[in-house]
Amino acid sequence: MSTETSDNNKKLSDGTIFGIGNPLLDIIAEVPVSFLEGYKLNANDAILASDDHKGLNESLLRDYPNHQFVAGGATQNSIRAATWLLQQANSCVYMGCVGQDKYHQLLHDAASKAGLILSYQVHTDSEERVQTGTCAVLITGNNRSLVANLGAANHFTVEHLDDPKNKQLIEKAKIFYTAGFFYTVCPPAIMRICEHADTHNKIFCTNLSAPFICEYFGDKLMKAMLYVDYLFGNETEARSFGKHQLKLDTEEIKVIAKAISDLPKKNSQRPRVVVITQGSEPTVLAITGQEPKEFPVKKPLDIVDTNGAGDSFVGGFLAYLALGKSHEESIQAGAYCAFECIQQSGCTFPDKPSFDPTTFVV
Repeated sequence: MSTETSDNNKKLSDGTIFGIGNPLLDIIAEVPVSFLEGYKLNANDAILASDDHKGLNESLLRDYPNHQFVAGGATQNSIRAATWLLQQANSCVYMGCVGQDKYHQLLHDAASKAGLILSYQVHTDSEERVQTGTCAVLITGNNRSLVANLGAANHFTVEHLDDPKNKQLIEKAKIFYTAGFFYTVCPPAIMRICEHADTHNKIFCTNLSAPFICEYFGDKLMKAMLYVDYLFGNETEARSFGKHQLKLDTEEIKVIAKAISDLPKKNSQRPRVVVITQGSEPTVLAITGQEPKEFPVKKPLDIVDTNGAGDSFVGGFLAYLALGKSHEESIQAGAYCAFECIQQSGCTFPDKPSFDPTTFVV
């Protein structure tokens, strides 16, 4: 990956952006409908793996030689997108838990190729052999069927942050990010990072990620919210948060976004920034004490796969945030990454970005 810089791409120090989350190895393959039927799967669906899906990954690896490996999981997707847009290897670091198996090595290779600094915690409990998390992405025509097995991703422990090398990575980082899914795994690790960011005047960012996070893990999310400088989400997640955590009797996104931006914040000197995407509808930006703004979205002519669009948006935003760009420019960078992602299969990107803020307009 290139380390050349331009006016829009100053050289960042290694590990400037730090992501922590649930790492998954995406195994992407085109399969016939009969394959889905054999595993009791529906086209255009997303489920967690069950006993019905034993052997599915091995079958993909054995019978579909054109399969592709991508370093997945929501946070890792965002960190990859940021690294891709920056075109600076080692500008981003990623942490999460994996198993002691071949999928770990495949995941490590894919993420390293994407230019990430990696610090995976390896789950080594001999009594409970846990597989590295995977997500089978089964393509049938224009449909995608996702079968996720979180595996070792569920076993991250806060002790991993105590490793001297990891302490150093945390000390060097300037922007921290985790998707909402990690609140179901290791809230103590999130709070440790929140407190570090607060103590050292660094930026902490998070994502609502899914309506069920806002509803069932809202207490964990609200504990971290005191420290949140940047909050991301989509319209469905924002409405769930508004209903279950703010007790608002409205579905108006600008009203909800403003209410979130005005929630109590430990570092009151830095306003909270809330960014809510709405698919092809305008993105909403709300900043503490200000009226929300809307930004139109550029729609591509050919949408291949919308999976990972939100993750890609966050990655682009974080990249430009790290470069010291404005919120408007960061939204534009996020929109560009999502624009490119949805024209690819899986959460992937072209070889090189061609983002020009002066020409990428709606």
